[in-house]
Amino acid sequence: MKKFILAVGLLSIAGTALAGGKSCEELKSEIAAKLDAKHVSGYSLEIVDKGAAASGKVVGKCEAGQKVIVYKRG
Repeated sequence: MKKFILAVGLLSIAGTALAGGKSCEELKSEIAAKLDAKHVSGYSLEIVDKGAAASGKVVGKCEAGQKVIVYKRG
């Protein structure tokens, strides 16, 4: 259930980012703050170019969709 709530929260952040075209660092900070507030640990967030090979789950888009933020656990 916690994973479901986390996924819904992250996807809602990603939807907001699509509409606003936020900077990647700003969005990454917001996502990290929400994860920290939910006491999630052992994760990393990485900013990569859209379409680049990255292991993990895309949790946000930024810089007008040119880059994505990838969530990795562990």
